[in-house]
Amino acid sequence: MKRFTIRGAGWSWSMGALVLGLVVAISSCSSTTAQLSDAPDTPFKLATISVGGDEVVGVVLGDQILELTGTNAHLVAEAGVGPMDLPNEMRALIESWETSAPRMYQIANFFQDGADASLPFVHAEVGASVEAPIKYPWNILAAAANYKAHAEGMAGDDEEDEPEEGGRGGFDPSRVAEIDPARDAPVMFAKSPRSGIIGTGEPYYVPPGRGRIDWEGEMAVIIGKPAYLVTPEESLDYVFGYSIMYDVSDRGGRVREVSMFPGPNWFDGKSTNRGAPFGPYIVPKEFMPNHDALRVRTWVNGELMQDQTTADLIWPQENLIAYTTSILTLYPGDVIATGTPSGTGAERGEFVGAGDVVEIEIDGIGRLTTPIEDYPG
Repeated sequence: MKRFTIRGAGWSWSMGALVLGLVVAISSCSSTTAQLSDAPDTPFKLATISVGGDEVVGVVLGDQILELTGTNAHLVAEAGVGPMDLPNEMRALIESWETSAPRMYQIANFFQDGADASLPFVHAEVGASVEAPIKYPWNILAAAANYKAHAEGMAGDDEEDEPEEGGRGGFDPSRVAEIDPARDAPVMFAKSPRSGIIGTGEPYYVPPGRGRIDWEGEMAVIIGKPAYLVTPEESLDYVFGYSIMYDVSDRGGRVREVSMFPGPNWFDGKSTNRGAPFGPYIVPKEFMPNHDALRVRTWVNGELMQDQTTADLIWPQENLIAYTTSILTLYPGDVIATGTPSGTGAERGEFVGAGDVVEIEIDGIGRLTTPIEDYPG
């Protein structure tokens, strides 16, 4: 083939063709990248899953869970996006969300129609080993008697009534109608993250001698960034997302023959070992705009026991965040359990024991399952 050279320019038509080809290839790659939106167009959930003995972050899309690290590498190889390190631990991912979110959105948008099930980082949701989503937050705070119907249902003065909220220790449900959530403070208590958190499917072990274990399904608010002295108006800026928590409660506690304090011992009733089943997923807040009207349902052995929406909260999450951060700093990954609807065991005079199964479902989040077993010690 005859070769034509443009003299003095060090250029040949064959070299020009090569450069032109590279330009076209780069343009094509840039076009692919530009078409892959980094906006929250495709809803997803987040999970912590166990793979080969390691706990890793998973992206839940439809009926699949994608390991985050492998998925991110696949995206770089197939979609022409630049490499980016993503934390593979949930709390660290939440802490980095401001910079990580665009890549997470790209992942969801790329796999919006589902991933090839043969890829090594793709798992079917059914059968995946799902752990509690965060192990372990710095703080778990929970609201007491935060649904009007539940507060009214806990009224009573009988010694057999539930000691925590059953009319003793100053609890007066008749005052519920007078509460102004912007003025009046909720009652909050803490649960131990390290000793309390278990994942879906893990059993709660009834401690010896405890026969009044209750079910309490609750929406959990996950904090997204350090929060202190936050106003209700700015509180949602500090929310990362939403999950489910089972606030296991011992409605009997241990009998104290002598005490210097009236009323119940909240630590004894609320902080039993493994008493904070949590999960299965976290839904980032951008995919849950109806957080203030989510349906919360609890079943015991398949029988529906609780069924209300978060629209019935006395103190909505804005007030809970404002109140708690007026006292202490909340950190990324911290959890606020917002209270339980009516229909608890204490209201019904029924409790769970070995062989029972408690299931809690919140629309758009998932279902948290907790088998009840006797302590195997």
